[in-house]
Amino acid sequence: MRRAIISVTSDLVTDQRVNRTAVTLQNHGLDVTLVGRRMKKSLPLSPRDYKTVRFGLWFEKGAMFYATYNFRLFIYLLFHRADILVANDLDTLLPNFLASKIKGAELFYDSHEYFTEVPELENRNRVKKIWKTLERFLFPKLKHVFTVNESIAELYRKEYNKTVAVIRNVPVAARGNFIGKTRMELNLPENKKIILFQGAGINIHRGAEEALEAMLYVEDALLLFIGSGDVIEQLKSMSAVLNLADKVYFIPKLPLEELRNYTHVADIGLTLDKDTNINYRYSLPNKLFDYIHAGLPVLASPLVEVKKIIDRYSIGMTVSNHDPKHIAEKINEMFGDENRFAQWKENLKLAAADLCWEKEEKKLLDIFHDVL
Repeated sequence: MRRAIISVTSDLVTDQRVNRTAVTLQNHGLDVTLVGRRMKKSLPLSPRDYKTVRFGLWFEKGAMFYATYNFRLFIYLLFHRADILVANDLDTLLPNFLASKIKGAELFYDSHEYFTEVPELENRNRVKKIWKTLERFLFPKLKHVFTVNESIAELYRKEYNKTVAVIRNVPVAARGNFIGKTRMELNLPENKKIILFQGAGINIHRGAEEALEAMLYVEDALLLFIGSGDVIEQLKSMSAVLNLADKVYFIPKLPLEELRNYTHVADIGLTLDKDTNINYRYSLPNKLFDYIHAGLPVLASPLVEVKKIIDRYSIGMTVSNHDPKHIAEKINEMFGDENRFAQWKENLKLAAADLCWEKEEKKLLDIFHDVL
């Protein structure tokens, strides 16, 4: 049985993309091991049909984290048999590339974002230059590359004159109606509209602060934040200062199975990333597809790939700016037109049927065809 090792710097708990890739490869004849990391606040990892390894490291961020993780990963890859290596994002690519050359393994690269333009590298020219130099050295040498949407693929094609496939990060199609917990079981009000803002990275420039302030102008509704990120504590402070405790709830990061319960009892979903950098401009957030599969009309910022989806399927609205009053107006407008809301709900069923992993999986299998 051929063996594949997939590596990523996440803690694996909420990383839907690598999980789906691992399941697909396992189901098609490979012996798969997924490698990530375990942090102090990491949730337990639910049982999976493939093997998992999570490194415990002294450092959880910064240069020392990347150095120690890459060293540990390289040693692991060197001393574990693998016929196929799958590197997820630039921060795992070097050890995978070196190990593939030493061991003669086939290397595949999955770029989840336009890594060298992530907001964490803004105003950090020296660090950004290091990552870009690494990318320019490795990318032209890669044979199998895929990414999350057409815009990012086109950026890479133009820069490196390489073939880059697109595998969108969409959920598995629902099999029958999802039966989860009720609002009462989740301790959520039954007499209010629920506006959901979920994400594993509720960070700066994601529009979370403006969404919270918008609740000053929205009645009979609850804004529910679910996830983690570097602005969560700031959001909690804002909520207290603005006396919004009864209109804004916070729930920490949840395993995917538990998160679905909350997504399915919400009324609309928010994805409000700002066009502050190239990476955000061409992003296609996972939560957009989670909202679609839960049947939630979406209010979004008009980022290129996001707007394509919303306009193509007519499943919600976009904001024209991030002024809290404007966001509130859009939310109130969405809830105020029952006929249009009902039509969005119908359109969401069509979108979910089209934007599902079963269709994307076929393209993934084409990429791995020669090694399966």
